[in-house]
Amino acid sequence: MENLPWFLLLIPIASAAIIQLGLKKSAALSSALSTISVLATFIIAVLLLGKDFSSSFNWIEAGTLRLNIGFKLDQLATCMMIVVTGIGLLVHIFSLGYMRDDPAKARYFGCLSLFMFSMTGIVLSSNFVMMFIFWELVGLSSYLLIGHWYQKDTAADAAKKAFLVNRIGDFGFMIGILMLWAITGTVVFEAMNGASLDTAGTYLAGTAILLVFCGAVGKSAQLPLHVWLPDAMEGPTPVSALIHAATMVAAGVYMMARTFFSLGITAENMEILGNAPDVIAWVGGITSLVAALMATQQNDIKKILAYSTLSQLGYMVMAVGLIAPEAGMFHLFTHAWFKALLFLGSGAVIYACHHEQDIWKMGGLLKKMPITAITFLIGTLSLTAVPFTSGFYSKENILIAAKDSPLLYIAVGVAALTTFYMFRLFFIAFLGKARDHGSKDAKEVPVVMWGPLALLTAAAIASPFFSQFFPTNGHVEVHAVPHFGDKLVLMSLGAFATGFVFAFLLYFGKDKEPISIPLFRNKFYLDIIYQRLVTVFQDAVAALVHFFDEFIIGGLLVDGATRSAQGVGNIFRRFAQNGSLSSYAYLMGLGAVLVIYFTVFAK
Repeated sequence: MENLPWFLLLIPIASAAIIQLGLKKSAALSSALSTISVLATFIIAVLLLGKDFSSSFNWIEAGTLRLNIGFKLDQLATCMMIVVTGIGLLVHIFSLGYMRDDPAKARYFGCLSLFMFSMTGIVLSSNFVMMFIFWELVGLSSYLLIGHWYQKDTAADAAKKAFLVNRIGDFGFMIGILMLWAITGTVVFEAMNGASLDTAGTYLAGTAILLVFCGAVGKSAQLPLHVWLPDAMEGPTPVSALIHAATMVAAGVYMMARTFFSLGITAENMEILGNAPDVIAWVGGITSLVAALMATQQNDIKKILAYSTLSQLGYMVMAVGLIAPEAGMFHLFTHAWFKALLFLGSGAVIYACHHEQDIWKMGGLLKKMPITAITFLIGTLSLTAVPFTSGFYSKENILIAAKDSPLLYIAVGVAALTTFYMFRLFFIAFLGKARDHGSKDAKEVPVVMWGPLALLTAAAIASPFFSQFFPTNGHVEVHAVPHFGDKLVLMSLGAFATGFVFAFLLYFGKDKEPISIPLFRNKFYLDIIYQRLVTVFQDAVAALVHFFDEFIIGGLLVDGATRSAQGVGNIFRRFAQNGSLSSYAYLMGLGAVLVIYFTVFAK
């Protein structure tokens, strides 16, 4: 049993290597091998659920630095592993139908196996250095999967954008790891001592935590590094479900929870971090609000879900900053299932509507795709936190964590906005009449695609009752029984009612957008601002480099030396080799006079 976690790493990397080295020309064998490998890892993850042990072997030892290759398996890791392997399995099965006719199907499944290896490595890592290595491998995997259809400029650009934006956050993450090593004397999670943060002082301790948080800002797409996630929807829809709804973007939240648990940060000793927790909480809260506002005016079905993911990730990060990482992880767990359900449901809709993604060109899909529509509705109810759904239980824990903070009102407002934009999507796409030939010709997807939707629906409903497997940190009680007389529950119900009523009044039975808010539709113009800043910066650097190359290196150094030699040569050529006999006679006479002077009079 203690050796089983190693197979969680070995099986997917073996699958990726075999596909890359021997099965690239066989799409059927590649897809079968990749799917079987993730099935095996899911079975192992279920067997390990609730277990608590670790194992490692020495890798590098230099002075006081000792690095091990190993795994740390506890409640936090086993719950996250169920998410990664469970959703990974259903995404693989869904992909068998969605990617059936893709000419690069073998490469796609090879990249999926590489991603599964990278993500399981993050979850199992026993130290920060090992985690950082797999962190970067996840970045590589996402680059390959987002850019799977690299023939499209938009997909290639989105892959590069995701890769580069994440590197910005990872640079801060790396510095934060080095600072924590300097403060605690170790990078091993089990060996970290939170008391050393107090010795270092709140300024250094808080700075180290915020730099580590930079990695989460990039990977979990928080402001201001959120811009890569919506563009990442250019990848295949199953990739969106796997990477950008359930696993990769959740890695940042998992990493911060692991850090807080390892350092023993609780509500009682949080002052040793200074203002760092407040910064983390407000970054999450503002990201949640801004992303929800953006989602209200998007028309691309995947973009709506992408901004919804940003918003829910903001909830999780806010919980971590409020020193309730267990509440954030509980919401991560429940959100993963119903958001994967929504993304795969959108994939089924796109597939049935001849790859149409504009919701205003859909309509009437409830009658044509009843299974997809009903499962999508259940996912919507969970996301909007309807009582007795999974999202309701996990969101309530975050509201409890925020009850003494102004962030509570942001969280409730975001809940109302979530209900508004999700029922806007459902009313437009699934109800009413078909508006385009794609939705008119739509029919239910095959069982290989709706089967995972049904399983994800069951998982989304049952996920709250896994709360007993989650670690606690003494601040928030993770529970699955709502207290309907509680003020927070009433606020949550009021937020749902408000969002639903506005969505119904504005969008039920409508065939065109009744309101237009350019600020939200254009994503607060942040992408345009970033693009112009990058252009200005690139132009400024290019002008500086051109000046240095043209005038310093070329003008003064290279051409300057050339012109100096040429000038000296011209002087001698003018007086010594000009072809004039009188000049030669003059120089000969001058030379004779100088010889006589130096031999006779210079003594």
